[in-house]
Amino acid sequence: MKTVWGVKDKKLIILNKHRKIGVIFITIKQWLVSKITRKSYMKLELLRISSQKDSTNGILFDITDGRDFLCYTLEDEARDSKIYQETRIPAGTYNITLRTEGGFHQRYSKKFPDIHQGMLWLIDVPGFEYILIHIGNTDEDTAGCILVADGQWENISRKDGFIPSSTTAYKRIYPKIAAALVGGEEVSISIIDYDTVKIPHHNV
Repeated sequence: MKTVWGVKDKKLIILNKHRKIGVIFITIKQWLVSKITRKSYMKLELLRISSQKDSTNGILFDITDGRDFLCYTLEDEARDSKIYQETRIPAGTYNITLRTEGGFHQRYSKKFPDIHQGMLWLIDVPGFEYILIHIGNTDEDTAGCILVADGQWENISRKDGFIPSSTTAYKRIYPKIAAALVGGEEVSISIIDYDTVKIPHHNV
């Protein structure tokens, strides 16, 4: 039997087509808006691998897309009660921003004029202020901050720890992180106590 379409039926078909086109248009628009408004991000992860009496050795990764090794790290030791220049920050996840004032910023502006755009600053760290990622070789070079380097000595017999080639590592990892921040990306670092932390008795 042959179906005969009337004028009313044709109008209905055209109307349905328009509705489908409208739905497709709305879907594409929503997708474009989500792509434009979606916040880009960079995720860093610091695994603390050796917590000793006077220092903490670690490894820094970029885990934004997979797990890319960045460098080695050195921090102060773990303590029950904070002592200035002798205590590392609590494990946790912190946002990073650029600090464009203070002594470190002024020194690094002169030391690294081609790349420096501000210090990498971990914000909202409980009990600590102005926690930065910067260069240094032993725990004597930090007051709770994270030191970076291209090498790492064991910190069991060498109590202060030692990380060589710090400037080389900093100049390699800094531009990518700073560029993400300048470009409006959210950058965070998760610090994990990967080893078993035994807080030793301190005499000071």
